Amino acid sequence: MHTKAEAPATEPLSWEQTSVALSGVGRTYRARRRRVQALEGLDLAVAPGEVVAVVGPSGCGKSTLLELAAGLQEPDVGEVEAAGARSAGGRRAACAYMPQRDLLLPWRDALGNAGLALECQGVPRRQARRRAAPLFERFGLGEFERSYPADLSGGMRQRVAFLRTLLAGRPILLLDEPFAALDWITRGSMQEWLAGALAEEPLTVLLVTHDVEEAVFLADRVAVMSPRPGRLVGEIEVPFPRPRSRREAVGDPAFGRLKEQALEVLGA
Repeated sequence: MHTKAEAPATEPLSWEQTSVALSGVGRTYRARRRRVQALEGLDLAVAPGEVVAVVGPSGCGKSTLLELAAGLQEPDVGEVEAAGARSAGGRRAACAYMPQRDLLLPWRDALGNAGLALECQGVPRRQARRRAAPLFERFGLGEFERSYPADLSGGMRQRVAFLRTLLAGRPILLLDEPFAALDWITRGSMQEWLAGALAEEPLTVLLVTHDVEEAVFLADRVAVMSPRPGRLVGEIEVPFPRPRSRREAVGDPAFGRLKEQALEVLGA
């Protein structure tokens, strides 16, 4: 793998330079008659076209962070912006959110599931299917358009879910541990597939993962969160051009050093 010189520390992005920005964000829940503080004083900025991966201990508020960016929650304190919008509705209009589970509808074939994002925008079903169909070959799903979720492998289901998310046509993509449920071999191949897919799409991506290797492999920058209440405790620039070959990456000593650096910040 060819590497670039490690980038020097950069000045924080201004709000005008960001696609996603969280500033001084705090979020507290009520759970079983007690208050649980998920996030406290969280600051995170993502530049247009950047892929940022967020890693942190279980329960540190990573999924809450995504839901705030997506407009599915509001912070108790602080500000959240996505593509210039600060209202929840504006953030929802700017973000396509892919949760951990694929959530494919079992009674719809793969083409119907992919086209659902367009139908939710008012596109008639037949037209939605026609618009989705040309992308199946590109996403490695050729000849599976008429297959139902029960007949697809886990990796193929995730590809359909990702295709559905892209068809929403939003400039910001939010991915919540998209490969966590897959076996180790499938997860590795899907990571490489996603790296290629993201290289072809001019999107801003915020990815949450518990897998440090996945974060370093896919992202331009890795943001490390503390245990709950979640705060940003470190950022690591990944100075390798995208897309990356997984075989070359995992065997590169520089890649290994970045993993170790992230694990050190995590305290793992």
